[in-house]
Amino acid sequence: MASLRFLGQVLILFFACIYCNFALAVYPDRPIKVIVPFAPGGGTDLVARTLGVAMAEDLQQPIVIDNKPGGSTAVGTDALAKSAADGYTLVVATLAHAVNPSLKAKLPYSQDKDFAPVILVGISPNVVVVSANSPFKTFQDFLLTAKANPGKLSYASQGGGTSAHLAGELFNAMAGTKLIHIPYKGAGPALTDVIGGQVDLMFATAAAVGSLVESGKLRALAVTTPTRSTTPLLAKLPTVAESGVPGYSAGSWYGYFAPAGTPPEVINRLNAAIKRAAQTLAFKSRVESEGLMIKTGTPEEFAKFVKAEELRWRMVIKQANITPD
Repeated sequence: MASLRFLGQVLILFFACIYCNFALAVYPDRPIKVIVPFAPGGGTDLVARTLGVAMAEDLQQPIVIDNKPGGSTAVGTDALAKSAADGYTLVVATLAHAVNPSLKAKLPYSQDKDFAPVILVGISPNVVVVSANSPFKTFQDFLLTAKANPGKLSYASQGGGTSAHLAGELFNAMAGTKLIHIPYKGAGPALTDVIGGQVDLMFATAAAVGSLVESGKLRALAVTTPTRSTTPLLAKLPTVAESGVPGYSAGSWYGYFAPAGTPPEVINRLNAAIKRAAQTLAFKSRVESEGLMIKTGTPEEFAKFVKAEELRWRMVIKQANITPD
């Protein structure tokens, strides 16, 4: 009798393995949902929808975009954490994913246990911009003035804990300056006051200032990434690092996560599909205004990247006593 029970267990395991291998072999066999933790129309939404077109062709399944804004991306990220680990739900993560654990006393998910990294898509610089009427013609002009006049210059952001705020506080720490932070409820009103000269400058996202720089309403002084941008709009701009603040690096990024426990074979299939989608001409031309530098790699490389982001921004947030608005 015991031998029959043992044989039955073996057969169950055998057929379970066959089923699992079959399921992986045919993955995906239904639409894949990509959660965008922002409202429609922003940079993250643009990245997800543009990549989704090429991903759908590669995977032979529809890519459904699900916008879930709120909680500085925590709402959409939590929705992913509570999804089945089968490869049919992903989230497009940004810098907020790495800084939320340091900004929020409690998150509805575990940053370390609930997510499986899939791929980093790319890094987008912030751009140091001033009014077209500003006396600062170059980044060096601004840097010299800021050092000589602590507490006299101001910088705008779209809110506490945002990329513009963090970039400004990192600059203060590394350059030894004391720029005054002026938070706004969104990038629009912040940039309006920069254009009008009420605030001296902003470490703004490339997506937010591209058209304003092209139209001559803003003057771009530098980019915040370690290397110069390769996009036409920003290619001539120096980096902050090469302009007097060695080692300075700040910017936005986009990457994909799946729920923890998603099979490695599925993660690798998604990684390959997203990597190919990011290299298509349609995607490259569409994200040019974002200043996005495409930097795809392995899931392991993305995991290391995010952990490094968490650690370095945690130090900045603690030193500057940054809290979200």
